[in-house]
Amino acid sequence: MPRQLKLGFILHGVGAGWGDWRHPDANPRASTDIAHYKRQALLAEQAKFDFLFVADSVHINERSSPHYLNRFEPLTILSALAAVTERIGLVGTLTVSYSEPYTVARQFASLDHISRGRAGWNVVTSWLSGSADNYGKPEHPPHAVRYAIASEHLRTVQGLWDSWEDDAFIADKATGRFFDPDKLHTLNHRGDFFSVKGPLNISRSRQGQPVIFQAGASDDGRDFASGHADAIFAGGGTFEEQQAYAADVRRRAAGFGRDPARLSVLPSLRVIVGRTEAEAEAKYQQALSLITIEEALPALGRSFNDHDFRQYPLDAPFPDVAHLGTESNRSSSERILRLARDNQLTLRETALRLVAPSREFVGTPQQVADAIQRWFDGGAADGFIVGQALPSGLEDFVTLVLPLLRERGLFRSEYEHETLRGHLGLEVPQNRYAAKRRAV
Repeated sequence: MPRQLKLGFILHGVGAGWGDWRHPDANPRASTDIAHYKRQALLAEQAKFDFLFVADSVHINERSSPHYLNRFEPLTILSALAAVTERIGLVGTLTVSYSEPYTVARQFASLDHISRGRAGWNVVTSWLSGSADNYGKPEHPPHAVRYAIASEHLRTVQGLWDSWEDDAFIADKATGRFFDPDKLHTLNHRGDFFSVKGPLNISRSRQGQPVIFQAGASDDGRDFASGHADAIFAGGGTFEEQQAYAADVRRRAAGFGRDPARLSVLPSLRVIVGRTEAEAEAKYQQALSLITIEEALPALGRSFNDHDFRQYPLDAPFPDVAHLGTESNRSSSERILRLARDNQLTLRETALRLVAPSREFVGTPQQVADAIQRWFDGGAADGFIVGQALPSGLEDFVTLVLPLLRERGLFRSEYEHETLRGHLGLEVPQNRYAAKRRAV
């Protein structure tokens, strides 16, 4: 089939920004409202999105955004949504720095069975040092150590997912054989960070293993993502920056012996669309009006380990805080520092620009579709993870933009597959033990 867009929708409750909840049409309790999530999930599935995406973190403080302060745990809400959807993928975020591989393997394998092969794991390392305080840890692991943990954690989980060969469970009532013991395998993993014997107490699902997502943008993160992920959630940036990023992670994937064509690079996307340019501009100005500097400063601080930027003069040059991002969200903090430096922005200007929707995806349906196609055809994106700048964002995108993308042959009209791997064009991975048996 010709190459087509891959689209996810991020379930972000009261909104991806910081003032979204104050919009007249917003539900300020959306982040813990199952009815809200069900409506959005069903709309995204009716529109044939590839997957739903739930972000997460394990540390908050009084400056955190409304959605971060009060929201569902990803696997819990996705399990609930698995029961009311049929085809759309279900991708949840879970940190390797504060979780045990055996538990993670069970959780995602369970979601994969509940959803009949639609689960995906967004592997994160957690960059906020306050996370350690919530798990009784003496300190937060340094940046490089977190990625070493991630690599071993993921290998261990994937090893556990292969505990049972696909045809291990016989369930022969006549003979009393429930399973074939030759097709049960104990992992016996001992590494630098984890010791896990196994085997896992749940079989492989119809898609073999859940799909792996990652959002690595630092040098270590890019290596991890290109070496392990099936799809990469790319952060903010211009067309040229995302084009260079996509080319770089594909080059790294090839260096790891992987087929770079199988890797989906999916930047975040917040569309504001109106039937006319004037309507789109009015919506954009409304979105901007919801953002205050008091809310923008904490958003800025997250990439610098939740640094409190209120202590600096707002209209002075951006402060020298590069060291605060080195062990936190390194890639995002470096991008912010570059933005402020290259454009000679003040602290106020930097914070407000960071949380504002990108102008490139504001306009009429034709203009927004053109921008999306430019990124897709230009190699900056294989698709997008769509978020909302306004409460009507998903409905507007589905109603006004998707029909044009379908007319251009860029997005499906119907699901061709039933699993997340099928939607993303990924093969079912062979069970490692079965593959070894066949190779003999």
